[in-house]
Amino acid sequence: MNVRDLLNTRVQAALDACHAEGTAGIQTAGKPEFGDYQANGVMAAAKRQKRNPMELAADVVGALQLDDVADSIDIAGPGFLNIRLSTNFIADNLVLGTPLLEAQDPPQHTVVDYSSPNLAKEMHVGHLRSTVIGDAVARALEVLGHRVTRQNHVGDWGTQFGMLLEYLEETDGANSASDELKDLEEFYRRSRERFTADDAFAQRARAKVVALQRGDENVLAQWRHFIDVSLSHCDEVYQHLGVTLSRADVMAESAYNEDLNNVISSLAQQGLLTESDGAQCVFLDQFKKKDGEPLPVIVQKSDGGYLYATTDLAAIRYRTHKLGASRVLYFTDTRQVLHFKQVFAVARTAGFTTDDASLEHMPFGAMLGTDGKPFKTREGGVVHLTDLLNEAEQRAFELVSEKNPTLTETERLEIARVVGVGAVKYADLSKNRGSDYVFDWDQMLAFEGNTAPYLQYAYARIQSLFRRGDISVQSLDGTLRPSEPAERDLAIALLRFQENVELVARDGYPHVLCAYLYDLTTKFMRFYEQCPILTAQSLSARDNRLRFSHRTAETLRAGLSLLGIETVDRM
Repeated sequence: MNVRDLLNTRVQAALDACHAEGTAGIQTAGKPEFGDYQANGVMAAAKRQKRNPMELAADVVGALQLDDVADSIDIAGPGFLNIRLSTNFIADNLVLGTPLLEAQDPPQHTVVDYSSPNLAKEMHVGHLRSTVIGDAVARALEVLGHRVTRQNHVGDWGTQFGMLLEYLEETDGANSASDELKDLEEFYRRSRERFTADDAFAQRARAKVVALQRGDENVLAQWRHFIDVSLSHCDEVYQHLGVTLSRADVMAESAYNEDLNNVISSLAQQGLLTESDGAQCVFLDQFKKKDGEPLPVIVQKSDGGYLYATTDLAAIRYRTHKLGASRVLYFTDTRQVLHFKQVFAVARTAGFTTDDASLEHMPFGAMLGTDGKPFKTREGGVVHLTDLLNEAEQRAFELVSEKNPTLTETERLEIARVVGVGAVKYADLSKNRGSDYVFDWDQMLAFEGNTAPYLQYAYARIQSLFRRGDISVQSLDGTLRPSEPAERDLAIALLRFQENVELVARDGYPHVLCAYLYDLTTKFMRFYEQCPILTAQSLSARDNRLRFSHRTAETLRAGLSLLGIETVDRM
């Protein structure tokens, strides 16, 4: 249940009954002494009606129907309503065996465009944020009952592929293509060197581009081989990262080739195209340069070639008209903010999207090194994602071996995999995606603070409770009824899982869920210290606290899973 939505509905009904124009403004209370939730909308409503906010607040409280939800509603300050949930309501909504989350109604069909690496090179740290943020949001949408279509808009087209295909043909002549492509980055570097140093090679490469665009079957066969090997590199990274993308989700740039001329024709028929320096452009009034000059959206170059904007317009039309998506989410870095604003505006003007479809760009900042510059290797090169994840696992293995050397090597390797990969992903996801963040090994692998190892350790600690007590979870059933302050604080946190997952699905900010899980873990640790569990004074108290522990573990595991992070029973 989304408690915040429930309260919002009830308070809004009370405002309406008082003929007060305004919104309920339900928020989580900042401090426990203020209750569990706070309604802030009375003040604004009173200002509109030119009424005393305290008097309107009293009228709203009188009209509120919360007897089944709250045991107190206090008026504070200039009209705040502080709401404290009742013990019975808490117990009724925290029952072992019941689902942690409910589906939202009505369900939507959402297309999520994320990861989208360039297939000319191996995946590197520049692809991490799009991949893990987009995947977390896709998971959140799905768990809430929405239909999600993943779209991996990989870069598999363009002039650079002529260079790569020509070099592939040379190496293939020696039957070594597969070996050459095992190191895609090195293959790209050598082909670039040949292109720069050898004019004859460069001419053949350009001819390959023309042949590719014309659909030459031999060249297309070479291209398909290169793309297949490149996607295999991506598949390995996705599997290592534990993200839900597969080959079936690939909808590459090349998939829209045949529709690009249709995009241009449609824009021309609607009178939206203007020629500028030989290029075909769309000019919209809302986009201007600083000097007031109109800012074009170039959709066809003077040589007849197409641009990213053209492909994106074709993709929007496909996703909204053919797939029937009601939302389309794009996860790319902040440098593309203007690009998507313009493309979305052109798509709406040209009718390439349905009237009710929501096109949403969800930009993210950069990953920086501790020097504040873009994260690179010590030699200044790009960091491959495979190398990054391998190093994370190695560091985690050393850490786990130091903390728990009695575990077998196999156990330590598995824990290191889960902790290492989880640490890398959580360090990214726990930061507001709109900001740059600093990649710091020591911070992300710490067993304290807002880190994946801290949350994973809390989960493992709960599992150890049941092992030490030789207690089966199946033997526990019934409600979680708080009696101690630490129990109540933990219960309120458990009730807030739904609303936080819904926020991630709505706004695309996974750090909201990370902050929630950290807060839940902090409250559990306080409960663990203040409320003896296995040594409780009575069997009923012990079982009640075990129920709290198990529900917390379930929520931690489910929440981390939504972030694409695994848990282990021992650490």
